[in-house]
Amino acid sequence: MIRVFLVEDQTLVREGIRSLLALDGEIVVAGEAADGEDAIAAIPSSRAQVVLLDMGMPRLSGLEVLRRLASRACLPPTIILTTFDDDELLLAGLRAGAKGYLLKDVSLSELVRAIRTVAGGGTAVQPIVSERVVRGLEAVHSDFPRLDPADPLTDREIEVLRLMTGGYSNREIARALNVVEGTVKNHVSSILSKLGVRDRTRAVLQGVRAGYLR
Repeated sequence: MIRVFLVEDQTLVREGIRSLLALDGEIVVAGEAADGEDAIAAIPSSRAQVVLLDMGMPRLSGLEVLRRLASRACLPPTIILTTFDDDELLLAGLRAGAKGYLLKDVSLSELVRAIRTVAGGGTAVQPIVSERVVRGLEAVHSDFPRLDPADPLTDREIEVLRLMTGGYSNREIARALNVVEGTVKNHVSSILSKLGVRDRTRAVLQGVRAGYLR
């Protein structure tokens, strides 16, 4: 059983998520909190293996919950679950120690898969590229040499490519994914090679075209 702690201030949303998770026989809600202060008090003793954390919490924001628990070395693997598709919030949350970032319109199967991934030591970052960004990228002149079809990217390379789309540096991506900068450089080089392009901008454009950023 995977023990999940649910941090959500809206009662109906919290009850809805709890009811949905109860449909999965391998997940149990080990505790709940309706504000940030209660979350900090309850999570360390809950023996939770995964935390689902809303960011817009009363008394103490979700981001501050992450930071304080991380500073005390008592932060379980945490998935940010939010209504806001905000690149800056995503990076701040990952820097603070979150292992996943999902919008609340995810399906139950996507949520369960993310919980299992994070409980197993992985990361679960939903595509962060909005339709507006994708339309803007597709509007850019893109007549350049590329490999078509592109060689397939690994899951980690796709995560790196998504953060590249936000304009983040290798150092910022390394901090977000909790890896060393050299590892990110290797991933970026592999992405460019597999997509058959020579720079990051063309990699993003080709990533959109290849369907990685939908």
